[in-house]
Amino acid sequence: MPIVSTSTSAFYERARTDLKDLRSQAETLQSQLSSGQKLTRSSDNPVAASRLRSLARLEKLSEIDATNASRANADLNLADAAMSDMADALIRAQELATEAANATLTDAQRTSIGQELEQIFGNLVALSNARDSNGHALFGGESAGDAYSLDASGNALYVGTPGTSDLPLGEGQSVSRSMTGPQFLSFIDSNGNAADSLATVKALASALQGGSSDPAGAAREALGNLQSGLDALTTGQTVIGTRLAWIELTDNRRVDLQELRQSEESEIGATDIATTIATLQETLTVLEASQASFTKLAGLTLFDHL
Repeated sequence: MPIVSTSTSAFYERARTDLKDLRSQAETLQSQLSSGQKLTRSSDNPVAASRLRSLARLEKLSEIDATNASRANADLNLADAAMSDMADALIRAQELATEAANATLTDAQRTSIGQELEQIFGNLVALSNARDSNGHALFGGESAGDAYSLDASGNALYVGTPGTSDLPLGEGQSVSRSMTGPQFLSFIDSNGNAADSLATVKALASALQGGSSDPAGAAREALGNLQSGLDALTTGQTVIGTRLAWIELTDNRRVDLQELRQSEESEIGATDIATTIATLQETLTVLEASQASFTKLAGLTLFDHL
């Protein structure tokens, strides 16, 4: 009697364990289909789970880098637009200086030209105080306020910080989001002295409105300085364009790396739908057959064969 009891108990225990394992396999496969992920717990595959966590961290860092790149791109485009307007203003100032250098002009005509140059000076100051995408000084470095202010005599003075912050783009790369005013408005004049475009236009406007005994000569002298200022501005625009191209290059590389990460994540952690469905159907079939076999075997007794 003990032998029969032990054998029956072992039969039921083994059958229960087998059916439990099959149900667990089916539930796991169903979970993988619903979630789209192979791993439901890190313990399922510790190595794969660790790699997936690393890829997720890299993806988060990539999102931060993309945000920085977007901000830098916006600020550099704003800088490029402002510089283009400044270049147009300096070209107009050159035209007016050429006109004022004509000895046949009257004092009234030169005064009128000086007044227009004064307006150009005001526009240049306004453009120099343009704002970036965060509302801070675009050409003022780290200054939150204006990049330039006017002194008691109406001269423009740079009041920003010496440099502009860099924004990280990932993989150790970074880019400056703009330039400071002096970096593209300052130049060395024909006499070897430091000068800047704002002061040049302001001085010429004053000279043509009675501030010089030789306004025509002042206009001729200003022509060379205006060209030097325009050259410095053009160089600044070239730097901005180079930075924009660099951001585009890093963006393309970031997209390529993101696609590689997504491919690896899919290979490591994503569910193979077709294979999983087939395995699930096979498991359910085995489970159903096992349950039927267990039910039939459990109903048999030795007395049926006597």
